[in-house]
Amino acid sequence: MALYDRDYAQTQARTQTQVQTSSNVSFMKKTYQLLAASMIAAAAGAYATMPYAETIMQYKWFIFGAELLVLFFGLSLSRGKPGLNLAMLFLFTFLTGVSLVPLLAALIGAGNGAMIGNAFLMTSVLFGSLSLFAINSKSDFSSWGKPLFITLIIVIVASLVNYFFLQSPIMHIVITAGILLLFGIFTIYDTQNIANGAYDSEVDAAVSLYLDFLNMFTAILQLLGIFGSDD
Repeated sequence: MALYDRDYAQTQARTQTQVQTSSNVSFMKKTYQLLAASMIAAAAGAYATMPYAETIMQYKWFIFGAELLVLFFGLSLSRGKPGLNLAMLFLFTFLTGVSLVPLLAALIGAGNGAMIGNAFLMTSVLFGSLSLFAINSKSDFSSWGKPLFITLIIVIVASLVNYFFLQSPIMHIVITAGILLLFGIFTIYDTQNIANGAYDSEVDAAVSLYLDFLNMFTAILQLLGIFGSDD
């Protein structure tokens, strides 16, 4: 009887593990589908508003403010509300595409439009490699959250100081490279959290990965623009 109970318990444990693994795989599949759809929404935002690059440049802080409102309030208030949370996700990613227009227009105007495709390809390869590393790694990165958040605050403050006061090109390069490194590490951290079931919603998980990808893409694009310039 004891042997039967032990075998039953082991079988039940294996079944629960298989169900949990299947659930995690399904969750990650939906997350990456939403991530791909978010990139399409961002591309649509950039494409639709590209003819109005000068106007967007004038109102860039208003657009950035709208992004933050949707990110911190729209997505939070719509959490657990199917349909509405998707609308907030695509509104947010559409707005980020609009925000990229001045940078994209500057590169295209300088005859460096090919850099956009190169930057996207480089970001995709880097993002994919880091994600695979996070999923397959035996290391636990769950303790990285607090140090990464503190580093993010430092980078944001340094960026604002340089933008409004120092206006140093060298400092800008250092900060941009730091952003690329930081969000590369964030990609590892967020991907493993998703794989371990730390997120309740695929939308929230997709937002985290999208922000990682977006910031790496923007950093690579800026670095290519700086080092590829003839000036």
